[in-house]
Amino acid sequence: MDSSSRHRSRAQLHPGAWWLWALALGTAATRTTNPLLLALLISVSAYVVATRRPDTPWSRSYGAFVKLALAVILIRLVFATVLGSPIPGTHTLLTLPELPLPAWAQGIRLGGEVTAEALTFALYDGLRLATLLICVGAANALASPSRLLRSLPGALYEMGVAVVVALTFAPNLIADVQRLRAARRLRGRPDKGLRGLLQVGLPVLEGALERSVSLAAAMDARGYGRTAQVAPAVRRTTAALTLGGLLGVCAGTYGLLTAEGAGYGFPLLLAGLTAALAGLRLGGRRSVRTRYRPDRWDVRAWLVTASGVAVAALLALAAARDPAALHPGVVPLVAPTLPLWPAAAVLLGLLPAFVAPDPKEPS
Repeated sequence: MDSSSRHRSRAQLHPGAWWLWALALGTAATRTTNPLLLALLISVSAYVVATRRPDTPWSRSYGAFVKLALAVILIRLVFATVLGSPIPGTHTLLTLPELPLPAWAQGIRLGGEVTAEALTFALYDGLRLATLLICVGAANALASPSRLLRSLPGALYEMGVAVVVALTFAPNLIADVQRLRAARRLRGRPDKGLRGLLQVGLPVLEGALERSVSLAAAMDARGYGRTAQVAPAVRRTTAALTLGGLLGVCAGTYGLLTAEGAGYGFPLLLAGLTAALAGLRLGGRRSVRTRYRPDRWDVRAWLVTASGVAVAALLALAAARDPAALHPGVVPLVAPTLPLWPAAAVLLGLLPAFVAPDPKEPS
């Protein structure tokens, strides 16, 4: 690696900061159904991706997540139209032929009246899930998956290697299929249909087996699976902290996503994260590997993470203090308005566009 490549790798932001920022924006999206705030969250993530996305293969995944989000909204509207909605309404848009259902299917309706209130509720609900998907897509476009897996703690080393192998297996498999189909077309042999699939499948499986054997030999030569001796008490403490911390994270996340658990959700989530991190720290003692030029968590990573956490915290506070502004009513049907200080809080998510390093600039 030359000096310019070393400087460029040091100038890159820690991938964990991008994921924490994006997940915080997604958490903020779950606290509101206001379409104006959700559209603002999408705009913030899109602007950051447009300004800080590197020119890499994984950075093109953002468009796929946007298309998936649009499909989610469309499916939600179709379900509300065909299967009906529990939301009552008085503004009938159209009436579909209703199919009679047996008595055991009470509560389910096929066809019937389609009201503006039901479609609006479905649109708000689908837009919230779509915003969450787009935020995850932003993290995929901004953070390198290989650098993220390399930054995992030592306790997750084996899982990280398994994920890397899984991520590289599918692209190689697709490349082998394309290469063999092109070779068969050049020889004038069929490459489609069942016969073509059977004749291409065997060489593809043979190539996959050869890569697996080569990978196993390389991993064995590099000492994969070698662990240090750890006391039994440390192993038991590690297991208890990790398992208890993950249970706390699950319970705290559920509390944050529901209105009933808003009081205990954040403290339980914080306690669970602390216990899980302590367990991972202890579990890393069994790993004897070293890192080559590890990614540094610098001031810019703290600023990027803090901007996302601030958006999530302020949106959660706004949802508790003024739920009507963040959850516009559909019965009766009212036009949503953009609350000022929650909108200003969402704009804090633009901070990475100004503090994160630009991957397009030469080092």
